[in-house]
Amino acid sequence: MAKESEPLEWRMSFPDGMSMLFVSECMPHTAGFVVGLLFKYLGLMQSGWRYGTSEPRKIVHCFKVGMALCLVSLFYYVGPLYEGVGGNAMWAVLTVVVAFEYTVGATICKCVNRTTATFIAGALGIGVHWVATRFGKAWEPIILQVSVFVFASAATFLRFLPSVKAHFDHGALIFIFTFILVSVSGYRVPDLFDFAQHRLSNVAIGTSICVVTSIFCCPVWAGNELHSLILSNMEKLADSLDAYVAVYLRDDADADADVDDMKKEASKEKLIGYRSVLDSMSTEESLVNYARWEPAHGGFSFKHPWKDYLELGALLRSYANCIDALSGIVSDTKAPAFLKKYFSTACLKLSSNSSAVLRELVVVVRTSAESPKIGLRLKDMCVAVQELHNALKALSNQKTVATETKPEEFSEGKGESNVLPFVAIVQLVTLSSLLIEIVARTEKIVKAVNILAHKVTSSE
Repeated sequence: MAKESEPLEWRMSFPDGMSMLFVSECMPHTAGFVVGLLFKYLGLMQSGWRYGTSEPRKIVHCFKVGMALCLVSLFYYVGPLYEGVGGNAMWAVLTVVVAFEYTVGATICKCVNRTTATFIAGALGIGVHWVATRFGKAWEPIILQVSVFVFASAATFLRFLPSVKAHFDHGALIFIFTFILVSVSGYRVPDLFDFAQHRLSNVAIGTSICVVTSIFCCPVWAGNELHSLILSNMEKLADSLDAYVAVYLRDDADADADVDDMKKEASKEKLIGYRSVLDSMSTEESLVNYARWEPAHGGFSFKHPWKDYLELGALLRSYANCIDALSGIVSDTKAPAFLKKYFSTACLKLSSNSSAVLRELVVVVRTSAESPKIGLRLKDMCVAVQELHNALKALSNQKTVATETKPEEFSEGKGESNVLPFVAIVQLVTLSSLLIEIVARTEKIVKAVNILAHKVTSSE
């Protein structure tokens, strides 16, 4: 009897000392890879800790999601509850995973979209299945396929429309999914009505847990987030305007010696604060959309004029565009010190009054009450604008300016005491024009805030 064949084995033989050499070559690379992986993990943990301490509400949101998933999982673990939902409790768990959002408005929006789309798609799927069965087994799959093609294509096209995209994109997606699930499953499932009913009940259970947990457990309201964002943007614009004008009009002779002082006076955060305002359009639109779904809370009624926040945000971005143009001038200063000194009084007065108006508007938006200080600040701005106009007129006459300053400072060479540097004139005129434009846009913001405050007061 032939011996049973032994399993084949692969072996590698190394010459004497070769194995030790191989190990000695690989060990440093392996150790370096492990150490690098460890450092990356520690860096990730450190950044996560910093983010968690700066945004504690995000940590609370994570706990809320975990709690909602634990509650909905009871329908899967407890026997009577599991049988009560038709043995499909996993759909309720998946609903919580998909529909639970950070803000209350976003959660309600997704839950309403999901429930409504599931109901419509389920009813439509049952209707299509009923029609298809009337044509016999031969035509049934054809009619189902045609209906899937028509309704899925139409719902996909609707997702491209801006109004549907902004408010009902999730609902359109769930409609496609549920319709295909019900209509196609109906070809094999004996009791399609019970299948659709269990699907709808699971979605209703998941969305109810999401809404209840989001509202009654440390709620984060989209309306409050939008309100805080607008207030923060106003403060950032006021700080950036003061910082850029102060940096531009500083004395060049003291610039190198007082670098640290300038950093304290106009820190980098204040200088670049306006940039976040330029990028806030999409955030504001989404928050306004979600705030409309929220019930009355705090100082916000159900008829709160959320749409006016979009207009106010657009005006703030136009204000930020002027500061962005102003930053280009500050980054390439070519004006001599005596011209800066000549214009400093009017420019600083104008910028300080404009930023003071913005800070007063923060109080108006926060309290929904008009401030009497704004009228005084606006009058001071108009006076500063007139002083700036007078300074520009004086600049057009070199001799007039030369009598108030040192004539030799006008020249960059001998024999040119009455010739001003062209680049310096252009920069100063541009700076003045931007500041005057900022005043005009400040007045528009004041008007928009007063309208908003009046609507908020009348809606309460």
